[in-house]
Amino acid sequence: MLNLKKSIISFLLLPVASVAFFSSVANAETLKTKNFSIQITRNCAEGNVTCNKVTYFGKDLRTGKSIRLTGKTIHAVGADGVTPSRFLGYEFRNNKYLYRVTSDNKLLVFNGKKLILQEQGTVSY
Repeated sequence: MLNLKKSIISFLLLPVASVAFFSSVANAETLKTKNFSIQITRNCAEGNVTCNKVTYFGKDLRTGKSIRLTGKTIHAVGADGVTPSRFLGYEFRNNKYLYRVTSDNKLLVFNGKKLILQEQGTVSY
């Protein structure tokens, strides 16, 4: 009888585990440009408009070097000056460098306010 109860509980929990697994997978995307492959993962609950726990894992396809950064989503602001509206992309900081991945699939890297790299890419999920 105890094994039957364990089997029923396991069977009932399987869909919950599957939903949790697939919802975390759905939060990942990869941007590929000519010289870089960047995996972006939102580490926030599904359905959140903004997220301050976004992971950037970028790999230079020429050298093989990689970097891991933590950042946030960026949005236009609504008419009230506070509410986030249209999604603009992601922003990551590494000392004086700012990495931005835009909603139109561009990788932008700034050194201070100077744009030092811009590459168009394609996104896969």
